[in-house]
Amino acid sequence: MSGNSVFRHQHSGVLSIAAVEAPHVVTSDWIDEQLAETYQRNGLRAGLLAGLAGIEERRWWNTDVSFADAAAMAGKAAIEKAGIDPSEIGVLISTSVCKEHLEPSIACSVHHQLGLSSACLNFDIGNACLGFVNAMHVAGTMLDAGTVKYALIVDGEGSRYTQEATLNRLSSAESTAGDVFAEFASLTLGSGAAAMVMARSDRHSEVHKFVGGVTRAATQHNSLCVGSLDRMTTDTHGLLVAGLDLAADAWADAADDFNWSQGLDWYIVHQVSKVHTTMLCDRLGINSAKVPLTFPQYGNVGPAAIPITLAKVQDQIQPGERVLCMGIGSGLNTSLTEILW
Repeated sequence: MSGNSVFRHQHSGVLSIAAVEAPHVVTSDWIDEQLAETYQRNGLRAGLLAGLAGIEERRWWNTDVSFADAAAMAGKAAIEKAGIDPSEIGVLISTSVCKEHLEPSIACSVHHQLGLSSACLNFDIGNACLGFVNAMHVAGTMLDAGTVKYALIVDGEGSRYTQEATLNRLSSAESTAGDVFAEFASLTLGSGAAAMVMARSDRHSEVHKFVGGVTRAATQHNSLCVGSLDRMTTDTHGLLVAGLDLAADAWADAADDFNWSQGLDWYIVHQVSKVHTTMLCDRLGINSAKVPLTFPQYGNVGPAAIPITLAKVQDQIQPGERVLCMGIGSGLNTSLTEILW
């Protein structure tokens, strides 16, 4: 069963956004080298990661950097860029998919590392690759209501452990071509961190207005991509087809509430692969020249992908330009959110 919701925000917006790169570059050529014997034994060819997915490289953190550490680094950068007193942050939301443990929340560690006020509400939001966008809506609602002065959203993702475990499995003498395809998406993942400070627009004239957006769910597809830190299995084709259908439904539903078919200047889409981006643009009639790409260098960084991409191009966006953030997350869920710069 599918559902759709439309929401608008009145007084909230983006005050700052920052991204932090993981330091170690891991190329797709290197990954192909690790799987050379598996490819040869199963009649597979190297180059699919770069050629088909369009991912030339991804990044890994140092082994002593936790997901919370990465999120806190991005949070610190966003706070400094916003130029606000951290004690005035009323809510911290962590959206990291990657977690070393089930509890406590990642937000607890980030809250402590950043030295935020004991009065600052802090919690995690988990919704696969849509967590960050969902958190923007939650924070925007709290800001609109006047319950907080500032909101901080953070995300830290790391693919090192998952990819090392995946390569170890796929390098075994028993691995099949089916195993490679089932875990192919794991090899497209990347590491990185991002954070955003949101504020009320009546407190800061430089706030980029949070206009609103739509969400839509198709949770009958909840088994197409199932992952943990150790292993992620994905029906890549099924996920692509169902995700595009869901995005097209949400796009059509938004027609009466938002004029997204024309007048948009930037499309910040969740960075999955070349195939996904090309087909999404074709399906929705989006001008691909307005879609900045980060997946070739960073891979799929989960919920951090949209804010990382937005952070990379923020200095190129002109005042008054319309920015649409678009994501599809395992489950399936989709969200499209407009920001007026």
